[in-house]
Amino acid sequence: MKKLVLVVEDYEDTRTLLKFMIENLGYSVIEAAGPYEAIDKAAEFLPDLILMDIGMPLLDGLSVAELIKDEKTNSHVPIIAVTAFSDIKAEALKAGCSDVIYKPVQPDQLREMIERYAA
Repeated sequence: MKKLVLVVEDYEDTRTLLKFMIENLGYSVIEAAGPYEAIDKAAEFLPDLILMDIGMPLLDGLSVAELIKDEKTNSHVPIIAVTAFSDIKAEALKAGCSDVIYKPVQPDQLREMIERYAA
């Protein structure tokens, strides 16, 4: 069975690109366009890995990561923060993220992160 990656990203073009790159690596992908959809889909699908956009409207990705980690069923799931903010790594790790990948996401970096955390 393929490992499942939840991609949380409010920009459709970025979400589609990430989905394409991840599926080409042999993983299944589900998408969430916003914070509350991310929380619902994490609980419903129990992904093996979550890629979490940090800069979202309504609720930022770090807050969403904390909420997902608070759920017993997803407390073990690695979350990779996806951001253009270069100074956010310490804050992301404190919120429960396992690592950070910076935008624009490079395919080699993405592959390495996914293989490290979802394999």
